[in-house]
Amino acid sequence: MPHQQSRLLNRKEAADYLGVSLGTLAVWDCTKRRQLNPIKIGKLVHYRLSDLDQFLDQRLSD
Repeated sequence: MPHQQSRLLNRKEAADYLGVSLGTLAVWDCTKRRQLNPIKIGKLVHYRLSDLDQFLDQRLSD
């Protein structure tokens, strides 16, 4: 299971996973409004599945 948690999602996959639009996710990254810890690889942006899960867990506990 640790391998699954370190899996990288591209921006579309991450937006779908979080249930938000690509535009919303891009704005969050640009404005640093949400701490999703994007990983840039060249021009591409990826997210660790574990970071997205942590973000969701924090929202559920607020």
